Amino acid sequence: MTTQPKPSVTALLSGVATLCAVVFLASAGVAHASTNISSSGNAHWAWNNAIGWIDFYSPNTVVVGTAGIAGYASSSLGYISLDCHTSPSSGNICGTSNYQVTNDGTGKLSGWAWNDAIGWISFDCHNTSICGTSSYQVTIDTNGNFQGWAWNDAIGWIDFNCDNDTTCGTSNFYVNATWNATGTVGMLDSVTYDTGVAAGAQLNSVEWQGISGASGTSVQFQFAVSNASSGPWNFTGPDGTINTYYTPAGPNIPLRLNYTLYNNYRYFRYRATLVSTATSTPQVDNVIVNWSP
Repeated sequence: MTTQPKPSVTALLSGVATLCAVVFLASAGVAHASTNISSSGNAHWAWNNAIGWIDFYSPNTVVVGTAGIAGYASSSLGYISLDCHTSPSSGNICGTSNYQVTNDGTGKLSGWAWNDAIGWISFDCHNTSICGTSSYQVTIDTNGNFQGWAWNDAIGWIDFNCDNDTTCGTSNFYVNATWNATGTVGMLDSVTYDTGVAAGAQLNSVEWQGISGASGTSVQFQFAVSNASSGPWNFTGPDGTINTYYTPAGPNIPLRLNYTLYNNYRYFRYRATLVSTATSTPQVDNVIVNWSP
């Protein structure tokens, strides 16, 4: 699995009855969006020579987001799960198998999908360090069209767009999402914070301080909690998945978190995502996470 590089941060902890974690970040530009796959006739199909068509629309679960893809596609071999949060048979299985097709925010996909019959499907040659031998990666262009190939050891290449091999004249297929990268993306994962509450604390709200950007920009957050300082760290938004974000209305405006998701855990991390346009980006100086015993 791949992880995002983490810029350095400086943490300052303070509090009395209610504790607050304050983290200072360097400003960065990002973009975020999430959307379902197109329902148009030939705009939701990938192809493999061994198993045929793979449908990314009909299960009605596939969602493309800035951080990654959630849900599952259907094939002649059964469902292909794109993230551990929304596996087709058991729901969230991240505690036992932590995987996901990730998105770097610019449309470059990486990570792994899973199928019970054929196993792991790689979306990026960097997953297995074979790029020198076979350089491949699935990407999403500015029109929301998937490009490139994924790889599975049992069935070989999965083709996401007929443009890859110039077969569109005889078989016009591709996978399309209304999501597309329109700006520059930057994300930061915080260090691990220890609330000091052995029985677990309640995360209450998040707030950021700094300068807002122009219309179309925002600052967004996801949280991961654990009762072990080593994790695992599964970042989620308000609905408990990787595809939603806590988005405060602006600087100095606290936003309540989903209490049911972040209760009775001692340790936590947050992921900050800044959304920019081509001409403007917000500036984040401090991030405040409020928790209570």
